[in-house]
Amino acid sequence: MDITTTIALFIVFSTIYGLFELFARRRERMAIIEKLGDNLDPALISNKTYFPFLSRGKISFGALKAGCLLMGIGIGMLVGFFICRGYIDGFGTEDYSINGLISMINGASILIFGGIGLLVAFFLELKYSKEKEN
Repeated sequence: MDITTTIALFIVFSTIYGLFELFARRRERMAIIEKLGDNLDPALISNKTYFPFLSRGKISFGALKAGCLLMGIGIGMLVGFFICRGYIDGFGTEDYSINGLISMINGASILIFGGIGLLVAFFLELKYSKEKEN
């Protein structure tokens, strides 16, 4: 089976599963609302509106994580290129055994440096949260 066929099947089945789950959740939520609807007092929720994106208490580090991940991937691609360029004879030729080795080196370096980028983001977030506590 070709990789394209596998990816297409995964997309189709995950879409179908997502739609079924969406409708099942909606039915469950509607049942909960109907069950609580008789006993719900509107005065309890009148002044307790909470908008987490407007509160200044917690900062999301999503941009930091994505930036460090992408930077790590870029560094990994660059390191993989230099490893292949410097140590593999026949780099850039049509030899399939060499191309397999090159793709393995590039993939490994991308994953390693992407993981290092996420670790850097984690430690920066940890440092920031400790500074904020003090």
